[in-house]
Amino acid sequence: MTIARTLVSTIAIGASLGLSAPLAAQTLNVAWSQDATGLDPHTQTAFASIRLLELLYEPLVRLGPDLEIQPALAESWEFSDDATTLTFNLDPEATFHDGSPVTAGDVKASFERILDEATGASARANYASITSIETPDDHTVVFQLDGPNVPILNGMASVNAAIVPAKAIEAGTVGTEVMGSGPFTLEQRTPNANASLAVFEDWHGGDIAYDGIDISVLPDETAILAALRAGQADFAFLSDPLVATLVPRDEGLTLNAAPTLDYHVLQLNASREPMGELKVRQAISCALDRQDILDAALLGEGEVTGPLTSPAYRNDPFSLFCYEQDQERARQLLAEAGYEDGFSATIMAANGEPPTAAAEAQLIQSQLAEVGIDLSIEMQEMNVYVDSWLAGDFDMAVALNGGRADPYTMYNRYWTKDGNLQNVANYIDDTLDTLMQEGRVETDEEARKEIFAEFERHLAEMAPWVWLYTGYTYTAQREGVQGFEATPTGSLFGLVDVTLAE
Repeated sequence: MTIARTLVSTIAIGASLGLSAPLAAQTLNVAWSQDATGLDPHTQTAFASIRLLELLYEPLVRLGPDLEIQPALAESWEFSDDATTLTFNLDPEATFHDGSPVTAGDVKASFERILDEATGASARANYASITSIETPDDHTVVFQLDGPNVPILNGMASVNAAIVPAKAIEAGTVGTEVMGSGPFTLEQRTPNANASLAVFEDWHGGDIAYDGIDISVLPDETAILAALRAGQADFAFLSDPLVATLVPRDEGLTLNAAPTLDYHVLQLNASREPMGELKVRQAISCALDRQDILDAALLGEGEVTGPLTSPAYRNDPFSLFCYEQDQERARQLLAEAGYEDGFSATIMAANGEPPTAAAEAQLIQSQLAEVGIDLSIEMQEMNVYVDSWLAGDFDMAVALNGGRADPYTMYNRYWTKDGNLQNVANYIDDTLDTLMQEGRVETDEEARKEIFAEFERHLAEMAPWVWLYTGYTYTAQREGVQGFEATPTGSLFGLVDVTLAE
């Protein structure tokens, strides 16, 4: 079964034949395969962590199903004419889970924590242009910026920019105790097993039509499918296209699929030889057949991509450097770099997320072997992989990285000289840094598209990473679960709109 490549597609697969067990009227039973690796919203990078934390914490704004900016803790916002001042007006009804109001002081303390290098905030570079934060009253926050920076608003639409209580920051409890303002509270959690969330009755965002969510962590996605079929799960997040395409047509189940901004990529560590050699990196890019890897690992459920995945900025990837496989050119480049006999290296990949990581590593290993590159595959548990990834402790890495609607907020933490994940990227040059800064301050949309098109061309030619493809996010639900809308960000925040049959 091939899923149509539309912005958001929903595939209804069968009406009930009387085989389904009744839904629990007041609790949504959710299953997914990976648990959060931590509970600090400012530092977490794993998708599994984001999926949980976005139900517990809130940023000032969030992205809607069509990637539009929507209110979250802020009910309105405004840039100055020169885009150097950004003012937010907070929802006066917003409170934290302990009942205390969300104030401008909490916003200021949260962003000061994010900007503090000691925090290790994963998206700190997105907010580095903030020069001061003013709080003229409890419900008004004014960010002064060091220059025009329209994309900062998009960068704030992330749980990595969640607002936490100032008192929790002072007490040092962020990440050990959950005190958000989101639609759910964390009642119980057994890591890598289960969690229970209760609806936050005083949530300022509106009423939720059920009492809570019970989450089961089932590492084997075939077990998730079995739980759906047996009525033990009402809703599931699926990341393996093989399992998703096996959702049965005749048991009252629905599969939701959305093309995602996230991208599968082979990361090369240019701080280690021989990946520090441009021609070696280019040889690796030329040696790979991206479409073949996509077809084999993801069953063709996706699209070959360049670095830019947002629909507003995406370009034809086959216009980029060496996107058509050319192994003869790869051998020539290796010889010119002094590696005519090839070399050996290690490629790391994570168990479980994405579930295709092992297959991707094996396919890359096989294709690079044809040009003399001998890869050893090192599979790691997710928490070990994340630590190694953040430390830049790898030769090569198979990764699934998060996309953004705006290229600047998507990539400035990697490809600027001050990027806080420069040790993950391990490559920067003046051209990349200059183009990123130009894209940040440019306010004309057509001019920004040209800037980032040049950025993409240069990045593909320098090949510090080899972009492969984008896939889909999948969720499945039983009959009686209504109202969830899949999005290109893979967000599960839409669970707040779900209704359950009695």
